[in-house]
Amino acid sequence: MKRFNLIFASVALALAAAGSAHARQDDIDVSRLNSSLDQLANDPSLGNYAQAEQARARDAINRLAQAGSHERAHDLYLAERRVDLAKAAAQLQDAQTKLTQLDREHDQILLDNSRRDAEMARRELERQRLQYQLAQEETARLQQQGQEYSQAADQARAEAEQARKLAAAQSKVAKAARREAALAAQAARAMRSQMQDGSSSAETPPAAPKKPAKKHPAHP
Repeated sequence: MKRFNLIFASVALALAAAGSAHARQDDIDVSRLNSSLDQLANDPSLGNYAQAEQARARDAINRLAQAGSHERAHDLYLAERRVDLAKAAAQLQDAQTKLTQLDREHDQILLDNSRRDAEMARRELERQRLQYQLAQEETARLQQQGQEYSQAADQARAEAEQARKLAAAQSKVAKAARREAALAAQAARAMRSQMQDGSSSAETPPAAPKKPAKKHPAHP
């Protein structure tokens, strides 16, 4: 009887030790999974993602903490997979967010480049428009200057023609004046000559008429 009691006590101690070891293992697994999930929740980059997956992982850990020996292995597997899924989902959402941000930044860069190209094209168009306007103004100025030069040339030709006609008329007048002066001088000379001739005739008496010479008879 004593031997049986010793055996029973030994078995009871062994079962108690096994139960205690099992309980400690349960506590270690639960603590490990809770720590891993808490690390994910407190992560500044990933903590705000996969909230539903984190909640389901937390429920799976709680079920593991309350599971019996028969369900423990299955619940441990589920809890570990839920924690891994929560981490993967958070990392995926973070990557998607970063990718979306990169896409937005890329679109913004393209938009900025497009705006910059459009602004450069607008400035180039404005520069060409100003150049065209300046060219038109210069052409108009040259045309106006050409017209003014043409008008000045026409006026100069007209003035030259008028001066030529005036010079020709003055030359004719001068010739006529010279002719008149010559005629006047000739008339004056003739008048002086006549006056001198008249004065000489009045002062000198007329000469006696000459007697004809006697003709001698010719000798035979």
